[in-house]
Amino acid sequence: MKNSFKKGRVAKLVRRSIAPLGALVIAAAARPAIAGVTLHSGQSYVTLDYYVQAWYQSRGYTSSTDSAGLNNFYLRRNRIVLSGQYNNDIGFFVDTEAPVDGEEGYNNRSMFYEDAYITLEANDALQFIVGKFKVPFTRENLEDCFGPLTMDRAEVLAYAPFAASRDTGVAAWGNLHNAMYQYRIMISNGRQGDGVPKSESMVTGRLTASLLDPEYGYGYEGTYLGTMKVLTIGASYEYQPDVVWGDYATQTDAKNYEAWTTDIFFEYPFRSGTYTASAAYMHYSTGNAINSAYPDPNLPITSQLQGYYVKAGYLFPSRIGVGRLQFFLRHEKSQYNLTSGYDDQKWNSVGFNYYIDGQQLKVSGEYARISFDKQDPIDPALQNYNQETLGLQLLF
Repeated sequence: MKNSFKKGRVAKLVRRSIAPLGALVIAAAARPAIAGVTLHSGQSYVTLDYYVQAWYQSRGYTSSTDSAGLNNFYLRRNRIVLSGQYNNDIGFFVDTEAPVDGEEGYNNRSMFYEDAYITLEANDALQFIVGKFKVPFTRENLEDCFGPLTMDRAEVLAYAPFAASRDTGVAAWGNLHNAMYQYRIMISNGRQGDGVPKSESMVTGRLTASLLDPEYGYGYEGTYLGTMKVLTIGASYEYQPDVVWGDYATQTDAKNYEAWTTDIFFEYPFRSGTYTASAAYMHYSTGNAINSAYPDPNLPITSQLQGYYVKAGYLFPSRIGVGRLQFFLRHEKSQYNLTSGYDDQKWNSVGFNYYIDGQQLKVSGEYARISFDKQDPIDPALQNYNQETLGLQLLF
């Protein structure tokens, strides 16, 4: 196969990016820095924000039945956000989402509540979240999707097989020893519904240690753009008993779900620029139920998944034109452990972020090469392909 970073491919992405990038920079340079609208009532307040990511993407296939290339404009994320405080101790956050609107020609996506939760703070060491919110398993899932280092998170690897990115439940978390240490414990629904052996809750636990500047929040940023010196090490464990039948036909041999991950994040600003590096390993398991003689037809193929990613970035120390330029690399490996072997894959990508007004207004681009350990002779989505993406992000 062709090398994913040959000059011709990179040049092609640059040529595609120059015209729209130039127009975006000219238009954006005239705009002042802006943020959402806030209304106050005594000690209470509410803020209205709007977040949007508009993408253009070129891909080497259209669908599992169509090997023709795809060229597509769509809204990767499109959110209206309400957040605020009821009083000093109780807050709230809610956002509506209509994601990937226009992707592959599917327009008018339905809007739904991406997050909806209440926060309660006893003190910095003991805080609670109740509602629908991010599962605190992988670091990458907890990283702000509007503040990533690379173009986006892993398409699959960062998400647990059942709750995926978010789940409904309650979490306790807090900062210890001036946030040098952090803990998160969440009890949530996990896998529920017909065909599940027992209706049990899923438990997720996460511990981190920040050896330089602390990361105080429940979530993280994928890059702090040189404003912090960060070295954080984390580990998580997730468990739900009796989530799937080992023999679905006879409804016997119940299997548990277990997962664990370790991760490390580093970012440091030097005079020569800001350097970022991040890596993680994830392991998801349901006792190999996916490969049983009579597997649950609704069991995700990610239920027996292992993999890792490595990311690196470099942010120039000074502005270039009206903004700051950052380059990034990503390598990712996913092993699904299916008997077919068709889904096991590698992801290699290179790209850039051009910050016109920090994360509030930026242009990003990425070239990715996705290769499979064993290509499916029929399904174009499981054959080696290239993908180029150009995006504009606006946070108001």
